Amino acid sequence: MRRLQRIGVGAMLVALVASPVAGLFPAAVPGSAPVAVAAASGLTMNADARYVVDPAKHRVHVRVALTATNHRHDTKTHRYFFDLAYLAVQPGTTNFKITSSGVKPRVTVQTKTTKSNVLRIEFGKQLAAGSSRMFILTFDIPDPGGAATRPIRIGTSLVSFGAWGLGGNEGAAGGSVTVVFPPGFTIDVTAAALHEPTTDAAGNAVYASGPLGDPLKFFAYFVADRPSALKETPLTLSMDGQSVPIALRAWPDDPAWAKRVGTLLTRGMPALSKAIGLPWTVGRPLVIEEAVSRSATGFAGRYNPTAGRIEIAYYAGTFVVLHEAAHAWFDGSLLVDRWASEGFASWYAIQAATAIGEKNVTGDLLTPALEKLRVPLNAWGPAGAAAGDAEEAEYAASLKLAGMVAERAGPDMANVWRMIRAGQAAYQPTVDGDGDGAETTAVAPDWRGLLDLLEDGTGRPFADLWGAWVVRPAEAGLLGERAAARERYEAVRTRAADWRLPRVVRDAMRAWQFDQATELLDGADRALDDREAVAAAARTAGIGVPDTMRIAFEGERGFAAASAEGAAELAAIATYRDAAASRPASPDLLETIGLWNAEPNHVLDAAALAFAAGELEATVQDSALAEATWRTARDIGRNRVIAVTASLAALLLGGWLLFRWFRDRKVRRHRPAMARRG
Repeated sequence: MRRLQRIGVGAMLVALVASPVAGLFPAAVPGSAPVAVAAASGLTMNADARYVVDPAKHRVHVRVALTATNHRHDTKTHRYFFDLAYLAVQPGTTNFKITSSGVKPRVTVQTKTTKSNVLRIEFGKQLAAGSSRMFILTFDIPDPGGAATRPIRIGTSLVSFGAWGLGGNEGAAGGSVTVVFPPGFTIDVTAAALHEPTTDAAGNAVYASGPLGDPLKFFAYFVADRPSALKETPLTLSMDGQSVPIALRAWPDDPAWAKRVGTLLTRGMPALSKAIGLPWTVGRPLVIEEAVSRSATGFAGRYNPTAGRIEIAYYAGTFVVLHEAAHAWFDGSLLVDRWASEGFASWYAIQAATAIGEKNVTGDLLTPALEKLRVPLNAWGPAGAAAGDAEEAEYAASLKLAGMVAERAGPDMANVWRMIRAGQAAYQPTVDGDGDGAETTAVAPDWRGLLDLLEDGTGRPFADLWGAWVVRPAEAGLLGERAAARERYEAVRTRAADWRLPRVVRDAMRAWQFDQATELLDGADRALDDREAVAAAARTAGIGVPDTMRIAFEGERGFAAASAEGAAELAAIATYRDAAASRPASPDLLETIGLWNAEPNHVLDAAALAFAAGELEATVQDSALAEATWRTARDIGRNRVIAVTASLAALLLGGWLLFRWFRDRKVRRHRPAMARRG
């Protein structure tokens, strides 16, 4: 939203200059005639001015009841009278007429300037000392046409003009002002001495000042509009290869506005899209309506994204029109904070104006006077919360900052808007080769998220600008905490290398919960210490490292789980290392016999494979089995030798006994035969 523009109207003091002429009498001589001489002062002009708005004739008709009074007193030697006066009225006024009972006064324009018309009023008859005379002066305030920002507009849809207090002498009281509007107008007035309006018998709205304390200081500016059927002109713009429908709605008696704004949008909106670097995303025809501010601190332009409607004041210039058009992108869904949306809408409006050749479009300049009034942009309230120059200072400050940010970001500025439009938050993890892993959010960034995204999206620092322009005193400490947390985050992230920090760390950084983020990073550091210990131990043992600790580190189980996994892996490596250390370098005979039919090397290899797969229990079991096999090989070999020896002895004994048995049996079989022979 843009606040009401200053359109070149202000309190204008009316100067009344009288040209007195008096009579000078010589020493009293009966029957002598007076001689005219100049008088120093003594004439007042009391003016009751009635302004009647006449939309059909595009004018305000003014009727002034002027009462001229000669306050001087004749003496025996001097006679004082006035025969003319000078009266200043509004510039551009026409059709002057003056009447008075019994005389024939005359009115002419003495001088014309951009500030006033000075009228010469000839009384038609000398106004003697101590006497008064009434004149009826009429003139018109016409609509001069021309620039939309002209202060005087008198039409069926819109009326704007200034009513002056007339007559009087500086510092003198007297006179009044009455302003009459026909029915149907919604009227806003800036004046300190007007009563609430009344309604006359014809339904006219009547504003009356009552007696004025100092008519030369009275000024009232009126802006009024009357509802009427807007005339719609359809437009189709070409942006980014797509056709964008625009419904341009203007007052029926103001075709110049429709032509001017339509031409500007046709040229300017494609330039805006190109400068911002985002395609058109409004999913409905955009409605742009001519409007008028309804309050002294009202708007020159206003965008309603819900309705898809932009209201642009009848007097709005190129900058405001393009600024409001830029709000089709900076509509609150791209950036949360008002200062950011307003500042960048202003900056891109100027870029688009330059691109299409519009001259002298500068936006709100931060003058030294406004610099003294500005507050941190985070302290800028909603529209209308700040008054007058304070509001103007914030508009100017937001534009100034947007320009500095854009200059520092360079072409990468468009990358930031694309990240936001895609819903990407700051602190993105390293994206996998297939694009997996980008983290999104449905919330538009506030001043904190914008700072983070700017630095992430451009690789340049912006915290110094935030410190100078954005943060309130109570928020300044956050920038220091952020700097320390970001340094720590980058150090840990670099150390983690291909291990991705879990989202909980990035979310804490995005939310500026730096205490929580630091605590998490401490845990990450400890887990990385454990990772290095595991890697060193595994390297020494000559085995591969599993992904289980990494999975725990990157997942929801957290860094404590990763450290616990690291401790378990170190224990498994120790078991494996002990097993490997128990392997005999040159097995002796007993060890060799003990290892017959055993494969401890294969078992230890299986333990290594199990460890690389993260199967720590199998690693420990296989390592323990291999170690036990090697450590018991000698005993088993000895037992095997003893067993074999015993078996051989038993076998030999058995054979000898069998031999003896067979031999004895043979002897026994032969002995009886020999006996019979004997």
